[in-house]
Amino acid sequence: MTKGGPLFLKAIDASGETKDKYFILNLLNEVIQEVGVDNVVQVITDNAKNCVAAGALVHQMYLHNFWTLCVVHTLNLTLQNICAAKNVKNNVITFEECSWITEVADDCQFIKNFIMNHSMRLSMFNEFISLKLLAVTSAHLASIFVMMKRFKLIKGGLKTLVISEKWPSYREDDVEKARLVKEKVLDDM
Repeated sequence: MTKGGPLFLKAIDASGETKDKYFILNLLNEVIQEVGVDNVVQVITDNAKNCVAAGALVHQMYLHNFWTLCVVHTLNLTLQNICAAKNVKNNVITFEECSWITEVADDCQFIKNFIMNHSMRLSMFNEFISLKLLAVTSAHLASIFVMMKRFKLIKGGLKTLVISEKWPSYREDDVEKARLVKEKVLDDM
């Protein structure tokens, strides 16, 4: 952190490299040397085994330096564990309590994809709702929660949209999917 705020230092194209703990350690060490050992107090990595191992080695080399797992990555893994509950013998309670999250997320994703992939439906959406649909990645479950929060904010507008006279008037769209979107919206997702 600089006096002016965060500073982007560099990006590395590591394509074609073996990204083992030594490769990561070398990259981290180069940056620590560039910035100055006394100016670095913390190194943050994601939770991949190679990064964890490299972080531990950095801490051994620079004892005054803290190594920390990325909180966002940790939370994402936690959410993934909760939301991707599998109906298996040793996970029955979690599945029964949390499987609804995956169902709601899947419904939101289905509705978003239908609207975004049909230009006339997207035009109607923009006419009825001032907020935009968010593009999220399924790899990051935290972003799926952001998308579900957005759906909560636009739920009234979505209901108005699917019950409007315009909704069934666009026959070039996949009629069955349009019916399913309407059904999901009116069933409160």
